Amino acid sequence: MQKVTGAGAYTPPDGTQANHWIEHLRVPDLSVGTYSIPRGGTDDQVPHSEDEIYVVTAGRARLESGGTSVTVGPGSVIYVAAGEVHRFTEITEHLAAIVLFAPAEGTLDSASG
Repeated sequence: MQKVTGAGAYTPPDGTQANHWIEHLRVPDLSVGTYSIPRGGTDDQVPHSEDEIYVVTAGRARLESGGTSVTVGPGSVIYVAAGEVHRFTEITEHLAAIVLFAPAEGTLDSASG
């Protein structure tokens, strides 16, 4: 067993990045981290080669993907399939989300290249 500490807490970017990402746990079949975007910020992520689940822990925004858009806030849980273009928009409060990748983020990218 391993207790994952700090997951889901909003962390502002350090000034050199638009957003903040911190990985809390990595095993071959799963990685867990926290993705933070400041109020009014821009989500600059690109599609991942792994399936992912977002669990929003703080803030309010919209998540756009595949021509649809949903409002998200604390408690929202969203599944995004591998390769699906998606991004948070209209970030009206500092946003923090626990992100679970399966398999671990970057695993499939490094296996193919």
